[in-house]
Amino acid sequence: MNFKYAVKYRIKRRIKHRIKLQLLLVILLFPWCPNAQAEPEPPRALASQPQDLGQMDMSTGKMDDNAMMNMHPQTFIEQIEHHRGSGTSAQPNSTPAPMLMGTKGQWQFMFHANVFITDLQQSGPRGADKFFSTNWFMGMAQHHAGPGTFTARMMVSLEPATVSDRRYPFLFQQGETAFGLPIVDGQHPHDFFMELAILYDLKLGEKNLLSFYFAPMGDPAIGPSAYPHRASASENPVGTLGHHQQDSTHIADDVLTVGFAHGIARLEVSGFHGQEPDEFRWDLDSGKIDSWSTRLTIQPGKNWSGQYSYARLTSPEALFPTDNQERMTASVMYNRPLTNGRLGNGNWASTALWGRTRSLRDGTVFNSYSLESTLRFATRNYIWTRIENADRSNELLFDHQALPPGFTEQRIGRVQAYTLGYSRDIDVIPHLASAVGVQFTTYGVPDILQPIYGTRPVGGMVFLRLRPYSGTER
Repeated sequence: MNFKYAVKYRIKRRIKHRIKLQLLLVILLFPWCPNAQAEPEPPRALASQPQDLGQMDMSTGKMDDNAMMNMHPQTFIEQIEHHRGSGTSAQPNSTPAPMLMGTKGQWQFMFHANVFITDLQQSGPRGADKFFSTNWFMGMAQHHAGPGTFTARMMVSLEPATVSDRRYPFLFQQGETAFGLPIVDGQHPHDFFMELAILYDLKLGEKNLLSFYFAPMGDPAIGPSAYPHRASASENPVGTLGHHQQDSTHIADDVLTVGFAHGIARLEVSGFHGQEPDEFRWDLDSGKIDSWSTRLTIQPGKNWSGQYSYARLTSPEALFPTDNQERMTASVMYNRPLTNGRLGNGNWASTALWGRTRSLRDGTVFNSYSLESTLRFATRNYIWTRIENADRSNELLFDHQALPPGFTEQRIGRVQAYTLGYSRDIDVIPHLASAVGVQFTTYGVPDILQPIYGTRPVGGMVFLRLRPYSGTER
């Protein structure tokens, strides 16, 4: 019986992988199919945008600056239809979205990316040094299809190759595994496939929008935009201490989401596979839909966005397969474009975020709080901060070691992290915002961890950041 079960499991897994690969081919090839450009009507998601989008020269990447300035959606419905963020999450309408854009027939194409090449140094007994790169690349295609708008999106990361040893140093961070051992004082790399998704938006009158999202690898309706995509975190090369209480689900298997928006509000429901990706980052994982979430998003004005989400996760951490979780998050985002003021052209983006997980096995609760803000001023200058306060568990007592038999995860205290950074664009290559930056972090350490970490560990890094853009949106 066990042999038969193993054979059936292998066959089902191969079928799932084949379906996912076929979907990947559809997303990559569908825009170039002969019949794909027969529909003369432009995509609804772009109907409110100026026709200047066609002024981009695909060979040079140039676009009229006025077209880029007018790209910002004017309503929450338009902002949803743009699909410029993580999964189906929303940022304020005025949030800049650096990208390259172009058209081919009735298709519109967009390309986003963010690449950091970083040298990191940390002090203290647990500190480490490393040279690595964090990065992501997103391609998107939109086209009017029937009564609505079809969007295909793929996002990949080369971190499985650019982050050696399956982790980069990150004091007090914990979650997931490397070589079968719990990651402590480190952050795991993203999967090569960060997102592989198709979306369909159907307008129901002027103020109503029904949306569907299917992703073999994608982002369910939990939390705000994940940290790699938040404008308030756009210059920070590394993750957040609260990642596993806030937005670790931004790479999940087999995601189905339905959303309904009316005016300034949107309600979404997702089903997905709850276990976080395994540590073999090059493949496509799969699993049955065993978890769910719901999210309410409010956009009261073009510069504001808020959300509250609730989720039930089945076996999210591989080390604790019987530990299911309840997760709640709440966040507020504020974005303010700066034009011709005392600070010159730029933008100010901020996020306040709370995340909470509760074990459904023993009731253990972990909270995390983050406040981050990034200011771009005088066009090419950036200054940012991130302040965090996060519960940590007794996993930190074991320095990348196997946990003892019968180990039970418990909260042992809170760690504070205070980060400040500065970068400046040097623009060596046209339409590539190339910046050199520095960032420093200091920590507040609870008494129980001071014998292990010291009383005041610090971290510093220098980095090169690369990000494609058109017009004036960096």
